[in-house]
Amino acid sequence: MERFRIEQDTLGEMKVDSDKLWGAQTQRAYENFEFSAYLMPPEIIYTLALVKKAAAAANLELNVLSQKKAELIMQACDEIMDGEHDDQFPLPVWQSGSGTQTNMNINEVIANIAQINNGGKLTDKRRVLHPNDDVNKSQSTNDTFPTAMYIACFKVLSESTLPALVTLHTTLLQKSDEFSDIIKTGRTHLMDATPVTLGQEFSAYASQIKHCIDYLKESMEYLTELAIGGTATGTGLNTPPGYDLIAVEYINKFSGYQFQVAENKFEALAIHDALVNASSAIKTAAMSLFKIANDIRLEASGPRCGIGEIIIPSNEPGSSIMPGKVNPTQCEAVTMVCAKIFGNDATIAFANSQGHFQLNVFKPVMAFCFIESARLLAEVVTSFNLHCVTGIEPHYDNIQKNLDNSLMLVTALTPKIGYEKAAIIAKTAYNENITLREAAIKLDFVTAEEFDEVVNPENMV
Repeated sequence: MERFRIEQDTLGEMKVDSDKLWGAQTQRAYENFEFSAYLMPPEIIYTLALVKKAAAAANLELNVLSQKKAELIMQACDEIMDGEHDDQFPLPVWQSGSGTQTNMNINEVIANIAQINNGGKLTDKRRVLHPNDDVNKSQSTNDTFPTAMYIACFKVLSESTLPALVTLHTTLLQKSDEFSDIIKTGRTHLMDATPVTLGQEFSAYASQIKHCIDYLKESMEYLTELAIGGTATGTGLNTPPGYDLIAVEYINKFSGYQFQVAENKFEALAIHDALVNASSAIKTAAMSLFKIANDIRLEASGPRCGIGEIIIPSNEPGSSIMPGKVNPTQCEAVTMVCAKIFGNDATIAFANSQGHFQLNVFKPVMAFCFIESARLLAEVVTSFNLHCVTGIEPHYDNIQKNLDNSLMLVTALTPKIGYEKAAIIAKTAYNENITLREAAIKLDFVTAEEFDEVVNPENMV
């Protein structure tokens, strides 16, 4: 077998490795954008194949593509979606801002898969499919790429991110119920405050995650509006009447989800506010997780010289020099992922602002950052839930010790003796290193019986 074959595009001939299924345009992009290992996410490749399959089915129904060609395209798309040709998509995220190189990459691969499936060879001059005229029929990169982008982002949220958050929410609710009777010191400004239960503390975490789930679900509604049928500038040039509606029907049939044609295709090509909105919901979830992970890390700090009111699983040794040290590694992994998501969200927001006239030209980086954030969030939440949250236990001795030492229990006395006298009790107890009860009795503000009746943590939560 020859090492190379000759492929041709409008700029001329290109040498392509004989074992590659791509063509001249992909080869040019491969050579021109070889500076990065950040490849286009597989989710985009698979959803582009889904879009090409739906387009072929719509073109067949509208009698602008023969049955043989449509079937060959759809067969090739199925193979791509099944992961049989993952190594045929070598292009990085950093390319044309519309995603043209990746769109042509998949057009060429589909055409060459069809050539082989039809019994031909890649060296044949006569081809059964043309990448542009057949595979890309009724399409432009400008509408197929954002269509694939929205489908891919919707799917990763639906199939990975949301289920992970729902599982964590369930665990947090369980912990809230399990810890409902454990009274502990509250903390505001990182200083002692009036008591709460450990269950109440975890109920706040559960509520945070529930709200994040709701935000994500709401934002996903806007991702269902697809640009398909807008072609180059939103006008739908070179599409047969009804193509967009039929194509979306096939997308729904093949994907199992319910998408719709964008009400305004000019907006669908030029700006991607829906993606920014959904990214913001991911960022909100990341911020909630950052807070939860930090709280757990601080509350588990110690084991002897920190707060130490909860015990988290000891997953691995924590130091290469300090024997016996164990660190809150799951919490640290969560917060690092969240930092990455914050950066991705900033990138997406700026990239979306670059919608000059009829086309946003930062689509690949928006898709890349969004999918990375959604996947990372799903993965780290799953790990955090499994390897940390499910194994959290109360440290009863430390909880009770800290509760007994809290000066802020004196707050319960303020309705009886007033704020100023209660403050004097707290300061006296602190300065003389005695208990609140001892200080209150010494100052003759209340009797022992009155103190015991009023300053009862069980009545303060």
